[in-house]
Amino acid sequence: MRQVFTLWPSEEAITSDGGLDADGMPLWASRNKERPRPPRWTRPDTRRLAVFALILAASALLAPQLSDAPLATLLVAGVAIVLAAIGLRAHRRAIGALNEQLDGSRRWNEMLFERTGIALWREDWTVVRDEVLKLLRSGVKDMQAHYATRPDQLRALRRAVIINDVNRFAAIRMGAPDKKDIVGPLDRILPDTDGTFVQWLVAFARGDALYRSETHLQTPEGPVNTLFAAGLPRDMDDFENIIVSDLDITEYKAAQARLAQAELEVARAARVTTMGALSASIAHEVNSPLAAIIANAEATLRWLRRDDPNLAEALSGVEHIIEAAVRAKGVVERTRAFLGNSPADMQPHDVAGLIQDAIILVDRELCSMKVSIHVDTTDRLPRVLADPINIQQVLINLLLNAAHAMDDRSGPRDITVTARQDGARVRMEVADRGPGIDPETMKLMFEPFYSTKAGGMGMGLAICRTCIAAHGGRLWATSTVGEGARFHFDLPIAEAAPEPGATYSAAAPA
Repeated sequence: MRQVFTLWPSEEAITSDGGLDADGMPLWASRNKERPRPPRWTRPDTRRLAVFALILAASALLAPQLSDAPLATLLVAGVAIVLAAIGLRAHRRAIGALNEQLDGSRRWNEMLFERTGIALWREDWTVVRDEVLKLLRSGVKDMQAHYATRPDQLRALRRAVIINDVNRFAAIRMGAPDKKDIVGPLDRILPDTDGTFVQWLVAFARGDALYRSETHLQTPEGPVNTLFAAGLPRDMDDFENIIVSDLDITEYKAAQARLAQAELEVARAARVTTMGALSASIAHEVNSPLAAIIANAEATLRWLRRDDPNLAEALSGVEHIIEAAVRAKGVVERTRAFLGNSPADMQPHDVAGLIQDAIILVDRELCSMKVSIHVDTTDRLPRVLADPINIQQVLINLLLNAAHAMDDRSGPRDITVTARQDGARVRMEVADRGPGIDPETMKLMFEPFYSTKAGGMGMGLAICRTCIAAHGGRLWATSTVGEGARFHFDLPIAEAAPEPGATYSAAAPA
């Protein structure tokens, strides 16, 4: 089923007013907010001043011609008062027009913020801005990789983001009687299981102009799914007030999950039907040679039990038995080939995309288990030759195993997924912070039907190992008891893919 939204921002989020400069720094780092220019004289102001000056000059010239000095003084004063009144009236009219425009702008802003029918948040990210800028200037370009190994620093940075204001729809969404109850640190509503906060830092470092991502919020009724969107800062001062829109997609996600479940049920029914037809076909194909084997075996026994055994006929019966057995063996071999584990769609695929798709598929379950995912993939990793469905299933199995390993852990539950190029291969790693794996379990855990879980079938890791081996890769684990476990697997890059039929040992590399 196609995933409409994503946990990761789009690679096309940079527009003409964003991006990086020649030194690889985001453009906002070298921009300051434009200050309003001081008021200037306009042409109407100049004309009024000229008229007033002429009237005053004429009054000053006429005053000496009058014999009565007090009268002249009164004339000049009267003219000045009239001019002042006219100027004051023009000034008041100009101020009134500006106030009317200001009131209109305030009403428009209030309507946009309070009456749009969507939750809006006004947030202060200045601390994050300073931290991103410090890292960029120190040479750190990959924010995701940097914080993948520093989850506690990432949590501290999330606490530094402050919600300054929200609209009434956001307050209703969060079940707050007053929006003042929501103002404060962002991490009060953004749970620790959120995997998108670091993507904001990635977007800031890339100079993106737009951020859009799916995540979940913590409400009094429990976690809810949401789609965040925000226009990102264009200068340093814009970080003080980032407006974030919040669209509730909880019902949509529930409907999407129901549809996915329905698709799985349809696929399961199709598989059951196919297996029924396949079983009938196998039974039909095998029944004929088995019947021939029985008939020939009985005839051979009869020829041998005669008082005068007919060895020629008995020999012929044995030959017919062998022929029928070969036919039955051929049916079994064709069936195994049909049901083999060889990948059906081996094409070049992006490693980061495979990891992201797998995380999306289990995001809801990991969220319910209070697990945080941290992804560390380097830029420009080579593509690997893989069947995406099979590799995603391997990643899902390893992610869920890592999450279950931390069921009894108190405090943060972190899973780190890493991908690195290793010669002609790309090596992926899923690491947890659980109790680790003891040596005896390490020896047996890849064997079929071995499980440490109550009710577990013990086939997950065995199937994963078979799947990776079919791709020409290896799957192994390392662990220190008390310090968590790391599962590693590698795949050949597409440009150095193995010849068809080549296999590799699934044991740990030397």
